[in-house]
Amino acid sequence: MNKYFKLVFAFIVIALGVYLISINSIFWGIVIIILSALPIFLFFRNEYIWLAFWQLRKQNMEAAQKWLAKISNIETQLVKKQYGYFHYMQALTLGNSNVSQSEILMKKAMQYGLSFDHDKSMASLNLAVAAMSKGRKQEAELLLADAKRYDKNNIMGEHIKMVKEQMKKVNIGKNIHNPNMRHRGKFF
Repeated sequence: MNKYFKLVFAFIVIALGVYLISINSIFWGIVIIILSALPIFLFFRNEYIWLAFWQLRKQNMEAAQKWLAKISNIETQLVKKQYGYFHYMQALTLGNSNVSQSEILMKKAMQYGLSFDHDKSMASLNLAVAAMSKGRKQEAELLLADAKRYDKNNIMGEHIKMVKEQMKKVNIGKNIHNPNMRHRGKFF
């Protein structure tokens, strides 16, 4: 649903409430005006994003993807502050199946901005894991440092330690050869 349609609907409901108050139906007029707060609230907090967050809390990635798929055009359905969370949740739902697409979406989420530090920490941690899986160890170390900086309440501390331990095991560098690679010729 278009975000501006919600505001128009709220103003129509408020006008109905004022009309009910003017014809001495004060109780129903006040109830209608209070109910008009719901579309105004949903203007700033999209209902599909809320439902997708709820499904993510239950670890139901398929249902979260279905709710996010109902947002067809983010410019007309979301407020700019929600763009980051839309991409963030899409990246979380795609994280296990498509790491490269998840990385792109997580970078977009960080560009648009996330409100909470624990979300920024989670995004940085996911970007670090993606960078590490692609062999970019220095970038992964920087992103892990960002994740640790954003994690003020130590919510992601155990995950950060686990990724650091995995990074120590990864043998990637300029002059360090991977022992799992086949021995090749001098120039190949």
